Amino acid sequence: MFTNRLINEDSPYLKQHAHNPVDWYPWSKEAFKKAKKEDKPIFLSIGYSTCHWCHVMERESFENEEIAKVLNENFVSIKVDREEMPQVDKYYQDVFYVMRKRGGGWPLSVVMTPDKEVFYIDTYLPPFDRYGRPGLKRILLYLLDLYKNKKDDVLKSARSVDEAMKRIESSKIGFRESVNEEILKLYTDRIESSFDKVYKGIGSAPKFPHASNWNFLLDVYKINRDKRALNMAFETLKAMAKGGIYDQIEGGFYRYSVDERWLIPHFEKMLYTNAELIETYAKAYEITKDELFKEVVEDSIKNIFERFRKENLFFSASDADSDGEEGKYFLFLYEDALRELIEGEFEKKEAKRILKYFGITMMGNFENYLSNPHITDIEISKESIIKAKEILRKNREKRNYPFIDYKILTSWNALMIKALFEAGRFVNESYFEEALKSLDALVANLYKEGVLYHQFIFEKPLKIKAVLEDYAFLIDSLIEGYQYSLDTKYLDLAYQFAKEAKSKFYEDGVWYLSDDEFKTVAPLEDSSYKSAAALMIENCLVLGALRGDLELYNDAKESLSLNAKFLNRYPSAYPTLLRAFVADKEKIVVVKSTKDNLSKLKNLKSFIYKSVSDDDKYLLCHMDSCFFYSSSLEEIENKLENII
Repeated sequence: MFTNRLINEDSPYLKQHAHNPVDWYPWSKEAFKKAKKEDKPIFLSIGYSTCHWCHVMERESFENEEIAKVLNENFVSIKVDREEMPQVDKYYQDVFYVMRKRGGGWPLSVVMTPDKEVFYIDTYLPPFDRYGRPGLKRILLYLLDLYKNKKDDVLKSARSVDEAMKRIESSKIGFRESVNEEILKLYTDRIESSFDKVYKGIGSAPKFPHASNWNFLLDVYKINRDKRALNMAFETLKAMAKGGIYDQIEGGFYRYSVDERWLIPHFEKMLYTNAELIETYAKAYEITKDELFKEVVEDSIKNIFERFRKENLFFSASDADSDGEEGKYFLFLYEDALRELIEGEFEKKEAKRILKYFGITMMGNFENYLSNPHITDIEISKESIIKAKEILRKNREKRNYPFIDYKILTSWNALMIKALFEAGRFVNESYFEEALKSLDALVANLYKEGVLYHQFIFEKPLKIKAVLEDYAFLIDSLIEGYQYSLDTKYLDLAYQFAKEAKSKFYEDGVWYLSDDEFKTVAPLEDSSYKSAAALMIENCLVLGALRGDLELYNDAKESLSLNAKFLNRYPSAYPTLLRAFVADKEKIVVVKSTKDNLSKLKNLKSFIYKSVSDDDKYLLCHMDSCFFYSSSLEEIENKLENII
């Protein structure tokens, strides 16, 4: 068996490659020093532990001794876990876009000079020539020949990419501009223009949940009562909840659907996907009182607790594959499922109706006559559905559950904690206490001796310091913790982290992903999950108002002003930034009173926050002025009801 340097790493993804014949290095000074000393090009591979095509490329190429020989003799090979180093991944995904004029993905395969200047980039590559497409071995040998015999051309090309990247980075820095007065209508119009009126959601296959868009459309509806916003969110959430992107048997969402109908997913379950969707479904339930949305929240939380939770913290993801087969754990053969239901004391006729309800058929909707469950229009009693789910779950448990990435990421845990607070507000108050327990555990384990860390692995030392998304999402959850508990320790810590984040990642109105040598402008558009930079702007507005910090508040307003052009041109790409703009435009309201008085205020609207004071009366304030004062709870509630 081979063993390389990755055996000493903590990341489950890196450890998966520790026994490849490829002489992998982690991202390190040692690797780059070796490349410079020996004048070898660098082969960089970026992926993550639950990535299906990453597994395929490993099996085909990185376990292949012939390809490993080419890499080991001629390249310095570096493996990066994109979840461990999101700033590195983001930079090279941007490089991919510059060079290929389309979005990238994982695995990301990069060839660059010892100075980290890219001259070739791709995603998955077959090991050898296939279907008229060159394989990895041929590409590596071709690039090696170029590097050895036409180095000047290679360096010129690589530097042109580097210059293009610098132009791209500078283009992300805006100029002052006013936001369109009709921006919410414009946002809704843009979503509507790309809305799939047949199958719901945005765009066509592959189709992603886009949770932050539906979440913000619910905010839009609350603000201006635009029924289009509510209907698009409602219809999409309904379609996903009934579709195959949702695990109909155990709860929880898969990462995305490979088809436009939400029928066949890529079977990874990501913590961030579920966190953002739980929050969105909780908010949708509060507006619509649709019982399906409540069930989705409850069952998704139950699934995350069962599969991902340990000591009140949450693992990152579960794989799509079981025993090397995609979706194997989650799929059903009709005859097996029918037999199990009959053995579970269902009449054969009723068992067949139940399978029809779940879309489990003899022909299947996946490979090898397998079916991925989804909900059809067949009428089945609630009791029968619950009983059938339990039987089908036991059928699944005869198979191995997919690999779970046991990294505890500060950012994704904070997203899940925020979701639990929202579920507590709108679905079941018991989730409040679960959220607070997890928030306390996250801070206790990831904040040590005055340093916030990016990831934690049980029984391993903390190594990687926090990046912008860790601060942004944790601050948001700490603010929620303060709003629920009214314990000022959460507000104090949120404020402290905001000041730290500003000193580490903020410069002249621009937020950066990290404070290391890899300086990348933080994107303001939402992608796989909400933008950390955009959320940080809202955090600064909120904390500025709660702590009376005018400088923090004005820095956030400056960021909004500098980035207004993006909102005006492409509003549908920036729902989190747009929410920060609305928070500023509508003016954040702070309700000040004693802890006892504030605890009587329930389910406040968006952009209204509680702040503990010694005053026995209620005082309503904006950042720069207070505008209402009363000792009557009823008066205060009436006043707040008419705000925003």
